[in-house]
Amino acid sequence: MADRSGLKFLGFIFATVTLAVMLATGMVVKGYADGAYSLETNASLGHPIAAR
Repeated sequence: MADRSGLKFLGFIFATVTLAVMLATGMVVKGYADGAYSLETNASLGHPIAAR
């Protein structure tokens, strides 16, 4: 069985990773809300490409 100091260290690592993922997710969501990212590209907007 693991000792308390090892479990505290493992908990600290998991907490740090969880916080980093939450911050990154929040930044991406804020970017989408502010319109910094677009789910549509120029090719998918319905503009036909002229065939030559």
